[in-house]
Amino acid sequence: FWILDDVGAIQNSFNTVEKLKIVQPKPSYRIFGGSQDKPVPGLGHNPKSGVTVDYYLPKKLDSTELKLEVLKDGILIRSYTNQKAKDFKSWPGGPSKPAVLPSKKGYNRFTWDFRTAQLPSIEKVFVFGNSEGHRVGPGDYTLRITLEDEVVETTATVLANPSIVGTTSDYKEQQMVLQTIDATVKEIHKAVNQMRSAKSQLANYQKLLENKEEAKTLLEKGKDLKKRITTWEENLIQPKQKTFQDVINFNNQLNADLLHLKGFVDVAEPKVTQGAKERLKDLLADWKVYKNEKNNIVGEEMEAYNAMFKSLDLPALLLKED
Repeated sequence: FWILDDVGAIQNSFNTVEKLKIVQPKPSYRIFGGSQDKPVPGLGHNPKSGVTVDYYLPKKLDSTELKLEVLKDGILIRSYTNQKAKDFKSWPGGPSKPAVLPSKKGYNRFTWDFRTAQLPSIEKVFVFGNSEGHRVGPGDYTLRITLEDEVVETTATVLANPSIVGTTSDYKEQQMVLQTIDATVKEIHKAVNQMRSAKSQLANYQKLLENKEEAKTLLEKGKDLKKRITTWEENLIQPKQKTFQDVINFNNQLNADLLHLKGFVDVAEPKVTQGAKERLKDLLADWKVYKNEKNNIVGEEMEAYNAMFKSLDLPALLLKED
């Protein structure tokens, strides 16, 4: 038996003009699961979960960038490219490798997995959960392919799973909660990365100025500032976790609590429970406290450190003495 899940590419292949084009995909049901990238021998290969996109390239691309963008109401929510990420790094509990668009001559196929853009990571920090973006709700999405100066677009429709009971308002509320969680985790991770950069700079000046008597007070202030930043950071992330089992010894912190909540909400059933709403409210209140603390550190202690550094008239470039 042969099953053709989507004949759109075949139907569009009768147009023999060799130019960049994208095939409008058939409506895709919001069903999670599907097949893995590598089929298991002896088992059937189900369609992938997501929107399958067929597109035609008039030539094979190597160094030339090809870009696929997914937009909702004109806002970019996900993008892919045919170029491998040069500076990509990962670690246990770190980000997953970005998917790469196929870019051979002729028809190519790629599946958008219903997810929004991946969340920023904190280097070498294990995330109890994952850094993937949330799954989108039912609706119309714009698929845009860009190749040099050429741009082609089509519309993809995501349909609700017909076997699940859920109203339009249920899906809308689910998306609002998921967007809030992702935006908050993104804000937390960006803030931690900023403060880690500041700590790194303080540590560097600690080494360069350790033998300068005139900088003694500055160095003491730098130590206190680093300590305050570390205390702030340890309420937001848990750097001691290296595997999922480490949660037994090292408690999850705010970012993991948010991602844990996201795991309960980012499911096929769109109804968000009252418990989930109350938990999110509590976590957002916690983040507000730490966000204010960060603003105080930056606006008070860092400001004072910078003023003291400036008053010492230290050179911008320092050679460490033997």
